[in-house]
Amino acid sequence: MTVNRRRQILDVALTAFSTSGYHNTSMNDIAEALSITKPVVYQYFDSKRALYLQLLHDVGDDLLNTVTKAVAGTGDPRLQTERGMVAYFAWVARNKEAFSLLFESSARVDGEFAHIVSEFEEGAARAISPFIAVDADGTDVHTFAIGLVGMAEAVSRQVIREQRTFEPESLGATVAALAWGGLRSLGQSRSTKPR
Repeated sequence: MTVNRRRQILDVALTAFSTSGYHNTSMNDIAEALSITKPVVYQYFDSKRALYLQLLHDVGDDLLNTVTKAVAGTGDPRLQTERGMVAYFAWVARNKEAFSLLFESSARVDGEFAHIVSEFEEGAARAISPFIAVDADGTDVHTFAIGLVGMAEAVSRQVIREQRTFEPESLGATVAALAWGGLRSLGQSRSTKPR
C-alpha cells in the first residue's frame, strides 16, 4: 500500500463525487476509473462512506488552512479581510470540484455529512473571529464571522453555478471591500457616542 495510491483514489473519488454525488457514485466506479479492482480500493478505505468523509475533512482543512495562513501575516484588519477573501476565492478557482463536494453535493443532504460541513463553517468562523476588530461582544463577533463565511460561500456558489470565469484577486478584493465597509461601520456606530 502506498501513499500515492491512496492519493490517486482520493483524487478520482473527488471528481466522481463532485460530479455525480454520493449516492450515484459507487466504489466500483472509482476502481474502474483507476483501472484497479474494487478490493484494492477497500484496502485503503473501509467503505464508500469512509472515503467520502475523508474527502470532506481533507477539503475543509485545506480551505481553512489556506485562508488562515493568508490572514496571519498582517495585523491590519482591513488587509486581513482582503487577504482572507482573496485566498478563499483563489482556492475556489483552483479547486472547483473540492468546493462543489463541500458545498454543493450530497454533503448538504446526509445528516453526518452536513454536520461535517457545519463544523468546517464553524471552524472557519472561529479562525477569523479574532481578526474582526469591531467594538462588539464575542457572540456578536462570532455571528459576524459566520456572516463573512456565508458571504464568501454564497458568492462562490453563484460564480460556479453560472460557470463564470473570475479573477480571484479582483473578486476577493470586491467582496472584502463590501465586508470591510460593513464591519467598519459597525465598529464606528458602536464606538461613536451620541451627540
